Amino acid sequence: MASSRRDLAVRAAVDQGLLSSAEPVVALLDTAGIRASATALTSAFAAVTDAPVLHAFAVKAAPLVPVLRLLHEAGLGVEVASPGELALARAAGIPPTGTVLDSPAKTPAELRQALALGIAVNADNLQELARLDALVASAPTASPLGIRVNPQVGAGSIGALSTATATSKFGVALRDEGARKAVVQAYLERPWLTRLHTHTGSQGVPLALMAEGVGEAYALAEEINRTVGRQQIDTLDIGGGLPVNFHSDEETPTYAEYARLLADTVPGLFDGRYGLVTEFGRSLLAKHGTVLARVEYTKTSGGRPIAVTHAGVQLATRTVYAPDAWPLRVLAYDAEGRPRTGEVTVQDVAGPACFAGDLLATGRALPLLHQGDVVAVPDTGAYYFAHHYAYNSLPRPGIHGFTVTENGEGGGAQDGGGDGVVAFTTVRKPQTLAEIVAESGGAHADALVG
Repeated sequence: MASSRRDLAVRAAVDQGLLSSAEPVVALLDTAGIRASATALTSAFAAVTDAPVLHAFAVKAAPLVPVLRLLHEAGLGVEVASPGELALARAAGIPPTGTVLDSPAKTPAELRQALALGIAVNADNLQELARLDALVASAPTASPLGIRVNPQVGAGSIGALSTATATSKFGVALRDEGARKAVVQAYLERPWLTRLHTHTGSQGVPLALMAEGVGEAYALAEEINRTVGRQQIDTLDIGGGLPVNFHSDEETPTYAEYARLLADTVPGLFDGRYGLVTEFGRSLLAKHGTVLARVEYTKTSGGRPIAVTHAGVQLATRTVYAPDAWPLRVLAYDAEGRPRTGEVTVQDVAGPACFAGDLLATGRALPLLHQGDVVAVPDTGAYYFAHHYAYNSLPRPGIHGFTVTENGEGGGAQDGGGDGVVAFTTVRKPQTLAEIVAESGGAHADALVG
């Protein structure tokens, strides 16, 4: 998100009452930024290949129907990994031809539905492939089918997000004894297998390691096609995983850098013989989301100032539990939504949950926050406000997309600070207390005592 648009949006969210004492936490999405990221992705690969490319957004990164519709309008498809994600994609109007199903635990019913719809499926393992054998034999399908392989090239700096390690739960482990031979044989026996899939990881995985994983999959595809004697594999799904810079507003690394690296290290991938599928998620959305929260109280403890806000573990779960792996910036604004000025002070920024570790930032140097101020947590457009953690039965916040019309030209909502007009649209309404009660068995209050 461009910092100028963010500042305008923060001020407008306060002015228009999106953030208030009644709604003390809210999430914002910069629609112009999302469109720009989608364009950057499609342009980066168009610059290195004329072959068809399906850019399938990983729904897990932002399972929100309006977001999926926006990305679809920008030319992207979706990658889904559950019946729920598929339902969201269908609600957003994503066609089967723009949908890819990946999951290490697909049920027979999920596979049957995917094949009936014509959705592309990547089998995670050879047992799943046996299920596909029966389904393909029982009814014709238009689904492109393939196998996911684990090239076992190693881990990045966050082990939990590294999917190409020696013992990863994903895919057929190519370096295990007999595994590569079994994969080649699977393609020999099944002419309807026409795709090959790999994914090396995401945050914390360097681009060189990602490219190495893609190179291993490409080499396997070439081997299979040579063995079969024709180009049976016509599409390579190279996954996603571009890391995000959480330390500043700079968007780095870029899709263009990654595409150029692939073109240099795996040139045959782009010579027109293979169609491509990508599955980027975090890198498309992270920079274009911001969580806003009111400072409810300020205090000191042990001489350190503490600002107690309404944004904590329920939104930034990974950051609270693993702050070294998932650091987030915190930006300070005054009660009117203007950037706060003043002497920089080392302070803690705490969330509302009832445990001591619910901290967005510890010992962070910021202009001293005051009661009623606003904190903004940028880079949260992926995985943060769309993956609620219901600690203390804290409600899910409302999510609003926004656009900025520069210089006040055209229609829009209230002015966001003099340099542009900010218009908000609802992506998801705030969760109500009645909804919390309903989800927590409210209709069955006597179930255990009757």
